[in-house]
Amino acid sequence: MNQIHVQEIECLLALAEELHFGRTAARLGCSQSRVSQLVSSLERRVGVRLVERTSRSVALSRFGAQFVGEVRPAYETLSTVLAQARERAGRGALLQLRVGFHGSVYEEVAEAFRRLRQDHDVTSAMSEIPLGSPFSAVLDGRIDAAVAELPVREPELTVGFRFPPQDRLLALASTHPLAAPGHVHVEQLASLDLVHPVGDAPDYWMAARVPRSTPGGAVIRSTAGITTVQEGLALVAAGGHGMLVCRPLAERALRSDVDYLAVRGLDEPSRLGLVWRTDRATPQLALLARFLDEEFRRTPRPAPPRAPVPAIPARPAYRA
Repeated sequence: MNQIHVQEIECLLALAEELHFGRTAARLGCSQSRVSQLVSSLERRVGVRLVERTSRSVALSRFGAQFVGEVRPAYETLSTVLAQARERAGRGALLQLRVGFHGSVYEEVAEAFRRLRQDHDVTSAMSEIPLGSPFSAVLDGRIDAAVAELPVREPELTVGFRFPPQDRLLALASTHPLAAPGHVHVEQLASLDLVHPVGDAPDYWMAARVPRSTPGGAVIRSTAGITTVQEGLALVAAGGHGMLVCRPLAERALRSDVDYLAVRGLDEPSRLGLVWRTDRATPQLALLARFLDEEFRRTPRPAPPRAPVPAIPARPAYRA
């Protein structure tokens, strides 16, 4: 949007309130002919009459009223963003990256953010994104990037950094019969009802979270949707469901009533990625990706083993 477009929108919004060319001109600090010129230019761009003019009155056309209602929120948002940017610049505030997360913030991620602030005066605002909507906030521009589970096949998105792969575990109630051996075979997933994220994620992403069938072709049931990890763990603890999780999440979500089991034959690991809109790439995002790569190279995590991994023991129940 270039300067003349902004002037045209600003002029129409003012005219919609004043409904008078003279008062609109005085409000904008320009001539009446300039107001008329801006409105006419916008009408040519849109391809329809927005303002009905007579010698006695000025009114929005039916389409003009609809157009004003739709464009005003976007204009007000833009004005707010510009005002905040000017305010930050005036008081020397730091540039900020808005980053959304699925799951936990690894120590390496926190260190990358610390380096951004210390070495490049870039702060980070972190927020949790809905479990089943990994990309929406990035695509809508509400955040600058997201640390979300892969895969990502959206043409508008770039994966700036791929985190090391992690083995996937099955969360089951500690009282479930399959929990006793400490591991399950991938074909046994067909005997369970796995929870799945609820949201607007693409089908391919949902299928990667909860496979629709085992390698042998048995259907895997998934009748319960969840919006948070804790909601999923509560369903698991109640005994009616299972949930596939990555090892780091399991290590940070120990419960006395949930066991985490290795899944033999499940070759697809879990992997996170730093994702941003391709058309909104910035040097700061590239720096964050570089720092993440350096931090994980400094403290490498092992790739998921082919042999069964030991189950994570449940945390003992608290006793007063």
